Amino acid sequence: MMELVAHDGDHGGVCGGGGEEELLLLEANNVDRSWRLNFDELRLSSENNKEKEKSPSRGLHDCLGVLSQEDNIAVYYQQQVEMLEGFNEMDALADRGFVPGMSKEEREKLARSETTAIRISNIANMVLFAAKVYASVKSGSLAIIASTLDSLLDLLSGFILWFTAFSMQTPNPYQYPIGKKPLKNDTQGILVFASVMATLGLQIILESMRTLISDESDFSLTKEQERWVVGIMVFVTLVKLVLVLYCRSFTNEIVKAYAQDHFFDVITNIIGLVAALLANYITDWIDPVGAMILALYTIRTWSMTVLENVNSLVGKAAAPEYLQKLTYLCWNHHKAIKHIDTVRAYTFGSHYFVEVDIVLPADMPLQEAHDIGESLQEKLELLPEIERAFVHLDYEYSHKPEHAQAYL
Repeated sequence: MMELVAHDGDHGGVCGGGGEEELLLLEANNVDRSWRLNFDELRLSSENNKEKEKSPSRGLHDCLGVLSQEDNIAVYYQQQVEMLEGFNEMDALADRGFVPGMSKEEREKLARSETTAIRISNIANMVLFAAKVYASVKSGSLAIIASTLDSLLDLLSGFILWFTAFSMQTPNPYQYPIGKKPLKNDTQGILVFASVMATLGLQIILESMRTLISDESDFSLTKEQERWVVGIMVFVTLVKLVLVLYCRSFTNEIVKAYAQDHFFDVITNIIGLVAALLANYITDWIDPVGAMILALYTIRTWSMTVLENVNSLVGKAAAPEYLQKLTYLCWNHHKAIKHIDTVRAYTFGSHYFVEVDIVLPADMPLQEAHDIGESLQEKLELLPEIERAFVHLDYEYSHKPEHAQAYL
């Protein structure tokens, strides 16, 4: 076996200490790479990258969003740079047997920070939701009630994420063969929350329309009620703004989702407070109109979220650029691979399932062929976007495609 990974079954220890990583690098440097695809001559220099960063702004073109010929060329070269960076990442994985990145201690520290951010967000959501409930009862404003319902959904979604993470700690390999990972569960939860949110939004719209049509609408706040409402809503908005800035400093998708929810809360809190004050000082109809605006905004926001996540349930194919990276990794995996018949990646929740068909010599011993396929599978599953990889071994590539019935 020419690949170090093919002999190593345990990748967990490889990623741990720095000494083992250095040993892998030394051994990888002695591997014959003459048979591999190589794009080293096409690497861009640091001077070229600096020149790209210093490219001047084009004023009116930037404002109007119009792409000139120079822009199209720049986009093309940027795509090439990203492709080469992806190939470089695949080369590192092929040589070292692990994805280069942070050390184990740094990953654990980052995980603790992300957990702290999620806990702070959940606790803040509970406290601020209670404060907004009090403000809703104190004011009776439909706009503030609509903002409070949005906070309720954020609180419930945070609880579901916590419960999912807790249930993952008790795996059951008989009922859940691939583990209780929050992949499709998260997507299904988003769809459920979107349906509930749309229902609540429609209810707010209907109630607001009834209030507008009715002649009995009389919205007014006493000075004491106004002080309470303004104080609570301003406090809630400032806390949410701080949480937005805090959560946006992380790269974790869940923490970034919390940051987005906090930002939406900032917007809904401001709209709700402004609508309530304008209704109190100018005219009554502003409050139900503000509530309708908030309801429509909430429905639109969750609808966009559904559109972003619905593809995760239907097995949408990965982007061609990602398939290109996987093909490059598979070809450079082992010298004995003669052809790559199929590289397929499709969504499974927030991750990918990958199917790869490689062609090996017909007279290769089963043990050697198995080791090549298994090590490629393990290598693919080291990529953070891949949940599970399936490697099919074949001796020719002119046959009818596997699972052909699926395409009829």
